[in-house]
Amino acid sequence: MATLSFPSLYSPLSPLPTKTPKTHYSQFQNLPTGSLSSQYQFFGLQLSQWPSSLSFPSFSSPSPKHSIVAKVTKGSVPPSFSLKDQDGRDVKLSKFKGKPVVVYFYPADETPGCTKQACAFRDSYEKFKKAGAEVVGISGDDASSHKAFAKKYRLPFTLLADEGNKVRKEWGVPSDLFGALPGRQTYVLDKNGVVQLIYNNQFQPEKHIDETLKLLQSL
Repeated sequence: MATLSFPSLYSPLSPLPTKTPKTHYSQFQNLPTGSLSSQYQFFGLQLSQWPSSLSFPSFSSPSPKHSIVAKVTKGSVPPSFSLKDQDGRDVKLSKFKGKPVVVYFYPADETPGCTKQACAFRDSYEKFKKAGAEVVGISGDDASSHKAFAKKYRLPFTLLADEGNKVRKEWGVPSDLFGALPGRQTYVLDKNGVVQLIYNNQFQPEKHIDETLKLLQSL
């Protein structure tokens, strides 16, 4: 009886040679925000199938010149600035020295969250005045955008145009959603220009008013 023999390459006792495809870092960079688990389907695996010991590369590796480092902290004196208000006038931070001031950075005029926040500051403006405080809003919009925004919603306080986001960067306001969304951060400075509160909350814009009033009423 003839005997069958197999070449060693295809021996039933030897597994077929395999090659693990390389995954380049850029594949992870291009994944849409918030859909990481579903995107693992692209690699043919469910999230639960990844080994627990597997580590993933960081999704963002900004170069030092683009990094935002928190430069303003509680107890510090923030960098001064001179920006145009909604009427095109130059406004310096030093103008407010001698009284408390609320400086709030927001993403953009006319967006839902920013409109809610601005209107909440407007509705509580008398309380801020009673506390002897000024309110100043800052975003990257130009003066004409601020003018239209303030007029439409009858905003009684100052809006400053930080075109190019220079002041935002100097103050170290952090961004959200992996840098895609300008941060929403509020600072309360006392009458000496010293920071007494830093409050960050992107998705609950109206809470900024509660937190700042609480602090102002304790000064």
